[in-house]
Amino acid sequence: MQILKVSASSRSTAVAGAIAGVVREHDRAEVQAIGAGAVNQAVKAVAIARSYLALDGIDAICIPAFVDVIIDDQERTALRLVVEPR
Repeated sequence: MQILKVSASSRSTAVAGAIAGVVREHDRAEVQAIGAGAVNQAVKAVAIARSYLALDGIDAICIPAFVDVIIDDQERTALRLVVEPR
């Protein structure tokens, strides 16, 4: 399963649809964001995805964590949101 990467310019509804689809298929989705704008879009997407999944009777939870990633030979801190059924 790959990580869904979110940027500040990502559409939250499109990301929410992707999250819901991955959770339905794999029972778990991981969303990664770097920067305030990207984190904002990611959190909104998780909230929207919860409502999409609720229509299917799935009560999803979100577990946030910080992770270190290497981008262009530089270490950055990203926020990773794990979305899975309760």
